[in-house]
Amino acid sequence: MSIDLGKANEPNHVELGRKDDAKVHKMFLDHTGSHLLIALSSTEVLYVNRNGQKVRPLARWKGQLVESVGWNKALGTENSTGPILVGTAQGQIFEAELSASEGGLFGPAPDLYFRPLYVLNEEGGPAPVCSLEAERGPDGRGFVIATTRQRLFQFIGRAAEGAEAQGFSGLFAAYADHPPPFREFPSSLGYSELAFYTPKLRSAPRAFAWMMGDGVLYGALDCGRPDSLLSEERVWEYPEEVGPGASPPLAIVLTQFHFLLLLADRVEAVCTLTGQVVLRDHFLEKFGPLKHMVKDSSTGHLWAYTERAVFRYHVQREARDVWRTYLDMNRFDLAKEYCRERPDCLDTVLAREADFCFRQRRYLESARCYALTQSYFEEIALKFLEARQEEALAEFLQRKLAGLKPAERTQATLLTTWLTELYLSRLGALQGDPEALNLYRETRERFRAFLSSPRHKEWLFASRASIHELLASHGDTEHMVYFAVIMQDYERVVAYHCQHEAYEEALAVLARHRDPQLFYKFSPILIRHIPRQLVDAWIELGSRLDARQLIPALVNYSQGGEAQQVSQAIRYMEFCVNVLGETEQAIHNYLLSLYARGQPASLLAYLEQAGASPHRVHYDLKYALRLCAEHGHHRACVHVYKVLELYEEAVDLALQVDVDLAKQCADLPEEDEELRKKLWLKIARHVVQEEEDVQTAMACLASCPLLKIEDVLPFFPDFVTIDHFKEAICSSLKAYNHHIQELQREMEEATASAQRIRRDLQELRGRYGAVEPQDKCATCDFPLLNRPFYLFLCGHMFHADCLLQAVRPGLPAYKQARLEELQRKLGAAPPPAKGSARVKEAEGGAAAGGPSREQLKADLDELVAAECVYCGELMIRSIDRPFIDPQHYEEEHLSWL
Repeated sequence: MSIDLGKANEPNHVELGRKDDAKVHKMFLDHTGSHLLIALSSTEVLYVNRNGQKVRPLARWKGQLVESVGWNKALGTENSTGPILVGTAQGQIFEAELSASEGGLFGPAPDLYFRPLYVLNEEGGPAPVCSLEAERGPDGRGFVIATTRQRLFQFIGRAAEGAEAQGFSGLFAAYADHPPPFREFPSSLGYSELAFYTPKLRSAPRAFAWMMGDGVLYGALDCGRPDSLLSEERVWEYPEEVGPGASPPLAIVLTQFHFLLLLADRVEAVCTLTGQVVLRDHFLEKFGPLKHMVKDSSTGHLWAYTERAVFRYHVQREARDVWRTYLDMNRFDLAKEYCRERPDCLDTVLAREADFCFRQRRYLESARCYALTQSYFEEIALKFLEARQEEALAEFLQRKLAGLKPAERTQATLLTTWLTELYLSRLGALQGDPEALNLYRETRERFRAFLSSPRHKEWLFASRASIHELLASHGDTEHMVYFAVIMQDYERVVAYHCQHEAYEEALAVLARHRDPQLFYKFSPILIRHIPRQLVDAWIELGSRLDARQLIPALVNYSQGGEAQQVSQAIRYMEFCVNVLGETEQAIHNYLLSLYARGQPASLLAYLEQAGASPHRVHYDLKYALRLCAEHGHHRACVHVYKVLELYEEAVDLALQVDVDLAKQCADLPEEDEELRKKLWLKIARHVVQEEEDVQTAMACLASCPLLKIEDVLPFFPDFVTIDHFKEAICSSLKAYNHHIQELQREMEEATASAQRIRRDLQELRGRYGAVEPQDKCATCDFPLLNRPFYLFLCGHMFHADCLLQAVRPGLPAYKQARLEELQRKLGAAPPPAKGSARVKEAEGGAAAGGPSREQLKADLDELVAAECVYCGELMIRSIDRPFIDPQHYEEEHLSWL
């Protein structure tokens, strides 16, 4: 009878089709549940496939009483078993292969082949093969374990490449000349049974259990061992009530941590770790005696059966308390592995392991475990202090520090300070001992590793003030600098170097980390000792430094007035101005002061390079003027006067230096001829009265066309004869004569132009235009003579109202207002009366009350009809005006929709 677990209430009965007295000796089902072998007591074997449901005898197997089958888990499928091993009661091991294909009457038999491989012997000769297991290890090696009543044999070997179809013949051929290794026990049950534990289907087994006469041999399977697969072997001896002389075990099943023995009336579970019986499950007599027990390798379920019932065991959470067992065995790694998801249990294991290591004087390992527990911090610390194990205490403190949360700042400060004190004390004790030099170096490296550890960086940074105090109290300046560098507290490092007059090292730190604030702070000190190197560092940093922040250092340094001091300051200021393009007034003013004191030759060149526009220079002009005047740099003062456009002062000062310089200044006000003449007169007076040089005075007349000889004559003394400036007087008279001739020619040209204008006016009075009856308005295209109209000389004709509408948009606002006013007055004026009396009366009334109607019309004509709207300037000015007025665009747009 077969039962499908999906349909447990619908068992399937299979008839063996036997009429003789043969009974079922044993049954063997493969791991897929597809192939079933039924061994009969009549030395026949029947085969049933799950898909065929037809019992088929195996002719090649006849005559063999099958005791065990080793299924091929690697090559077995639903249709084929692949090469399998068969053990018989005569001690023979056969290799066979079964196929589920069913042919007709003459179709192939299910047993493809059945050939002998090996014979197992005990002392008395061949012995029944009680169990067979064929497996393949993770390294590709194959192995077979076979058992008899008293022996366990191991066949180990590697199959040849591409030799899968050859089966196991190559493996057993290696033992043709010598027997395989085996374990033997004296007692016998008359049978034995082997069980494997495999974590996953088709994976390599990890443990074994062999039920035999003396007890149960169990242990681990190590596929990597070359000689024997069995390791960690132990024998569980049967108690008095179990064994060959009492109630013999019938079957065995192995799980991860237990093996289960099947007795006639109960199942006993034994822990493989402790050898203790942890379960006795008794069965009622009504079910009959138990027959056998097997394990489903795919689901892990255990099955036990009697003649009347089948029982299933479902193993759940088998490893839940295994950690306690490993803990009692002091196997802490395995205990932690099996309670990793249970923090309370894990803490217990760690505490026990820490205590164990402490008792074994393995203090460092103990400290690492204590740091992971929830034990009281004070107790553990005192424990190491009493044992004088400062190194282990430091390890414990470091581990605790690494596990702190960001909010636990107080604890972090305490731990970092304590650790620093421990290391410093240790280093201080070892430093003077030459025999402990290596230990001192190791301790120093560990201390530096602690200070530079990325895990502790946050806490060390928060406690840096107290750590620096500790380092200072111990006088450990080396580690003080080292710690400051790690914490990027370069200010402290630079200050330390400056304090010990190591100025180049201080500058090297500044240059390496390029922090502008540190440069600003320490430049006043460094520039007094290494000015050139410091200025080089400033120049290398370039625009990252604010030159204004460095001026105080330069001012203090250059107050001595020595040439080297001033030159270094000028070098950096010139770099800022010429290379960086600084425009700050303070920088340019300071450079001016340096030039004025130390390099007067460069002062004027700098001023000229800055330009002559007061809006483009970057220095303070008034400050520059005062500075140049204080130091007596007159040419520089003249240049500043020119930039300030104080030309009179510039000429006055230039005359004290050089007349040519004064002449250059006098020509600068190009647009103000009166001022130029005044400046040149100053130069002429100076040349005549101060230098008494008549020739130079005459040269001034030639240089400035604004000066005349009569302007200069008052400056000459009375005793000077006319011979000195006769040529100048003659030249002046010639110029006057030429000017008179030019005026006469202009007068003649004006007279001719007036005559031409009078002639044109006479011609215009006689011009007229003719209007034909068919002529139309140029704007509305209606006949022109229907309404009052205008006729222009260009030929365009407009109705009066049409011309008014065309002209109005192009007039400025004030003319539009004037136009409306004239229209309003014309509308209010009385119409012209007939008869001379009324005309005179109207004229008198107009003269008394305002302009007449004719005057209003004349004003309107002058405003509207001054030029043709199509040919005059009005049309030209309207080129950039849109065709549609923006104010009426929306209205016009909607009218087209």
